[in-house]
Amino acid sequence: MNYARWLQQNTVSLTGKRIAVTGSTGGLGTALCLYLARLGASLILLDRNPEKAQTLEATLRREHPDVEVERITVDMEDMTAVRAACDRLERMQVDALVLNAGAYAIPRHTCATGYDNVYQINCVAPYYMVRRMLPSLRRRQGRVVAVGSIAHNYSVSDPEDVDFATRTASSKVYGNAKRRLMFSLYELFRQEREVALAVVHPGITFTNITAHYPPWLFAIIKHPMKWIFMPVRKAALSLLLGLFVSCDYHEWIGPRLVSVWGLPIKRPLRTVGEEESRLIGEAAQSMWNDLKEDA
Repeated sequence: MNYARWLQQNTVSLTGKRIAVTGSTGGLGTALCLYLARLGASLILLDRNPEKAQTLEATLRREHPDVEVERITVDMEDMTAVRAACDRLERMQVDALVLNAGAYAIPRHTCATGYDNVYQINCVAPYYMVRRMLPSLRRRQGRVVAVGSIAHNYSVSDPEDVDFATRTASSKVYGNAKRRLMFSLYELFRQEREVALAVVHPGITFTNITAHYPPWLFAIIKHPMKWIFMPVRKAALSLLLGLFVSCDYHEWIGPRLVSVWGLPIKRPLRTVGEEESRLIGEAAQSMWNDLKEDA
């Protein structure tokens, strides 16, 4: 694939734009940051691993000597750390917030918020960050890019078990969190006029999340995945396109071929009806109210 040609046809210079990326040191995050640096953006690396973030910064500076990079350490399981990160971001004139951090089959526990940790990482913390950052993003005519997943269609939301704390199937627990994040943002942005939203997904690619599959499954699929599914560099184009193309209500950006392979396109998303979407939005609003009171 001619990546230079795709970038020329689908992007413009990001010089003067400051972009914050959560989960910046993961496979998709690193690939995205390399593209952004190439396009001239200033970067804020948000990651729970300061050593990996420092290594990524060194890589970015080596390949793009003029890039501006700042680092914020934040663990999405820890709302105190998330709030502190937002405090810093609010003072940094951020033009775009990319919600890329995620976790799949990790050891589960209940966070201080009362939510399952997989749910908090994939839904609670990123939704909170959007709500906190909206006022400053409005002042910049900014943008939110939220990384969704085809796994959102693995289950239907349950108002009696919002975070799927009683469920054991990793795919459904993760998928539920992505479902609620994606559709809570659709509802939140339905009347938003000053900040753009793009919901994107990379299809299936070889990243840190797939490395968290159960060991027996990972051992089986590790090598075939490298050949069958898209390379991370190509999958990250969906995230990059989200910085230039906005999504309307129930639209998303992802690979062209059955949402798994190919260059990214925007298309309607019909997996969740308006009533379920509305209820997800109401639950997210209630969650936000509780998180504000706990601050």
